[in-house]
Amino acid sequence: MLTPEREALFGGAAGGGKSNALLMAALQYADVPGYAAILFRRTYADLSLPGALMDRAHEWLDGTDAHWSEQTKTWTFPSGATLSFGYLEGENDRLRYQSAEFQFCGFDELTQFSESQYRYLFSRLRRLKSASVPLRMRAASNPGGPGHEWVKQRFVTAKRGPDRVFIPARLADNPYLDRDEYAKSLAEVDILTRAQLLDGNWDAKTDGAIAKREWFPIVSVAPANGKRVRFWDLAATEKSAKKNNDPDYTVGTRMVKTDDNTYCIEHVVRGRYGPGAVKALMLQTAQGDGPSCRVLFEQEGGSSGKIVADDIVKLLAGFEVKGIPSTGDKVQRAMPFIAQAEAGNVRLVAGPWCNDWLDEIVSVPQGGHDDQWDSAAGAFNALVPPRGVLLA
Repeated sequence: MLTPEREALFGGAAGGGKSNALLMAALQYADVPGYAAILFRRTYADLSLPGALMDRAHEWLDGTDAHWSEQTKTWTFPSGATLSFGYLEGENDRLRYQSAEFQFCGFDELTQFSESQYRYLFSRLRRLKSASVPLRMRAASNPGGPGHEWVKQRFVTAKRGPDRVFIPARLADNPYLDRDEYAKSLAEVDILTRAQLLDGNWDAKTDGAIAKREWFPIVSVAPANGKRVRFWDLAATEKSAKKNNDPDYTVGTRMVKTDDNTYCIEHVVRGRYGPGAVKALMLQTAQGDGPSCRVLFEQEGGSSGKIVADDIVKLLAGFEVKGIPSTGDKVQRAMPFIAQAEAGNVRLVAGPWCNDWLDEIVSVPQGGHDDQWDSAAGAFNALVPPRGVLLA
């Protein structure tokens, strides 16, 4: 609460009181006229869970002189200060806040966010020259999650400047929690999750058993010449809090093979869309890639898959486009691509998609999603068909 650094992470073991500390810090200057604070979770569902930040704020503030607006998800205090709640589910969600001004930005479970989302909110951190409140960026998080590596690098392992601090969280920090019973509960989870949540271990191995992060160096520009494809792993399913809160992603990977047999992933499109939006995205992306980039997509089996494939081919008239039926185990389909990465023959072009892509690739087969893995494998196998396989 009293640390003077502009940027701080309270992170480590679960049960240390991180969310309470974050909410307390956000409320610290609620008596100052004009003070504005905002707390983020990755999704609105995360914000509204029982016991989560928004619910906890109601426990603390209902019955006080503070006023809650359900429409704007904002508490307004007698001083005129405000505490708002927001979410950043997609990369572009950050743009909703491009005209906002805050003196406090807080992120709960920071490893669920991308680094670009987090860093963008620094641009919203400002105050009048005459204001007395400090500008603060605060975060709380356990190890693990899609953003584990960048959070660890920024706060835990890197040499930190004078304006950034890491405060370890330990289970023993919270005297009100029944630590023995909680430890028993955590004994039921896998060893990696237990090391992260019980011990707050940021060094517990997060990579899967197949790919390693260092196999994919990031370069600033793509090769000018080479054979290019865009391969789509299609998942026309929108996120729904009632039916499916964590559906698969639609992913389109553009990869180029150079004359010296190296491979570069230039661009990745990723999101959760309905069927109509997927087709519109494919058309827009093909137009951006240009006619020299071949368009391929994973074709589901059966007559319904054939109908969808025919619709896509018609939609992309003027481009070289083809549906590729998927066969065999998806992990094995990617092994030729992974072998080239291990040999040092794969590059990534720097972009906002890189961190999420790497987090997923190194988590297979232990991670929750593998759509980017499938899409990358499809692009590589289109450029270099497996032995004995001919892609027309």
